[in-house]
Amino acid sequence: MSRNRGDETSESNAQRPRLLASGVVDDTKSKILEAAFRRLAREGYAALSMREIAKDAGVNHALINYHFRTKDQLVITVLDEANRRLLERQHRMYDAPTTFAEKWREARRFYETDLGSGFVRVQAELWAASMSNAGLREKFVPRLLAWKELVLGGVREAFEALEASGVRLPAPFTAEVVATWITEFWLGMEFADLIGIREEQIAHNAALDAIERLLENLDVLARKRAKSAPAKAGRRVPKRRRT
Repeated sequence: MSRNRGDETSESNAQRPRLLASGVVDDTKSKILEAAFRRLAREGYAALSMREIAKDAGVNHALINYHFRTKDQLVITVLDEANRRLLERQHRMYDAPTTFAEKWREARRFYETDLGSGFVRVQAELWAASMSNAGLREKFVPRLLAWKELVLGGVREAFEALEASGVRLPAPFTAEVVATWITEFWLGMEFADLIGIREEQIAHNAALDAIERLLENLDVLARKRAKSAPAKAGRRVPKRRRT
């Protein structure tokens, strides 16, 4: 659930929205990006002030123009810095030798972290701003599609495991269709969580739990297939006759 501005003012530095990982060189550009991320997560795109960002970062206002030139380029750079780390994190999750249900649980933990860090709010703000800002939309949409492509890759892997287990879904239910259901559901869930609709949050959690149970069943099928495969392969090898 999103927090209001009064909540933000009472937060400690450790709890405030963060963009950059700890240990990042604290140079001028990083300070500006960090300050812009906090402002976006706290107040939104419409209220974003370059002068306030410069004040928060402790730098001269002219340096924002020097490094980023425009407000839109600044916010896209903020999104890129956060997105880069998050996509790397999700790539590692998909590549890890864990079950599909474990990956799903990890994705849910990631989401809770991203909601708390302010990233979900930042992305939603840029989505909304893109509706009336063609220049921003041109930059924002490819970033969104990159995430959708990553999800599609994970769904394709699950389909391959399902088919290897001897289960094939009817033709209309392709990996592309299921990936679309997941991503569009997830985006809708983000907006509901940011607004704070309690009833929707309960329904969304029930839906997430249901998918997790479905993936647990898929994992069972995949394990059974893996155990039976060597035995079947052995039966296909003809025995050599004695001479």
